[in-house]
Amino acid sequence: MTRDEDGHPVDILCRDGVTLHGHIWMASADRPIGAVIINAATGVRARFYHRYARFLAAHGFEVLTCDYRGIGLSRPARLRGCGYRWRDWGKLDCDAALRFMRAHRTDAPLMVVGHSIGGFLPGLAESAPLIDRILTVSAQYAWWGDYAPRHRLPLFLKWHVAMPLLTALFGYFPGRRLGWLEDLPAGVAFEWAFRGPRFERSHPPEARAEAVRRMAAVEARILAVAMTDDPIGTLPAVRRTLACYRNAMRAALLLSPRDYGREKIGHFDLFRENHAEGFWRDTLTWLRDGDIPRPERLVIP
Repeated sequence: MTRDEDGHPVDILCRDGVTLHGHIWMASADRPIGAVIINAATGVRARFYHRYARFLAAHGFEVLTCDYRGIGLSRPARLRGCGYRWRDWGKLDCDAALRFMRAHRTDAPLMVVGHSIGGFLPGLAESAPLIDRILTVSAQYAWWGDYAPRHRLPLFLKWHVAMPLLTALFGYFPGRRLGWLEDLPAGVAFEWAFRGPRFERSHPPEARAEAVRRMAAVEARILAVAMTDDPIGTLPAVRRTLACYRNAMRAALLLSPRDYGREKIGHFDLFRENHAEGFWRDTLTWLRDGDIPRPERLVIP
């Protein structure tokens, strides 16, 4: 394959026979610094991260993006009744992406950049011990008790009352027509809506110990980033996620919009192209060199 600014379409086969669709960007150098998988947030298409993927490729990384089952390019012809669940995105989809990237690029460290739920899902993958380094941005698994206090009630009503009711009515969550992210399979929406403070409780009783064991098997170095004005990926939510990776080397940064000369950033804006000369370059410090950018902002050393 040759390098292309738009990436090369790829198909990724999961263990259960489902095929995911995504893109891969070739590194600007003959031998990449690392192989990076970008994991999306819930209800966000992988194309939202394509500009960041191109940025990383231009700085020497080979980069993979793909849509989870039920989303974007990986959406089935009929979403209602497809049976896809949130945990499948980690156990099956993230696992397939890791195996694909490891087979594709055996000569480079394997890394994950995970946004929101995308920073939690890798720990559910059997292949997660292959990961060398992880960068999480606002990583959380959407327990309502971790939402920022002044936003907690409206977010609870939106995602934990309205969403499951609409999902029960339509057979899937019609997020697109509401302007609330993408449509979601019912299993994904219900897991989000009814998640408690212990993530494994959303698994069947016989699968809970295995889910905890998989998270504990991750020994990658993890740098977690939280924003002071993020109502969803709050510092308590990020801490809760990091606690699941109990055998990994973990650090966390609490950043402010003022660090990048902004009035607000929130849950999504760090992956927009206007952060290329700020946050995106900070991520290179971690992904390329393994050094922590802005160490004065460390809250978990």
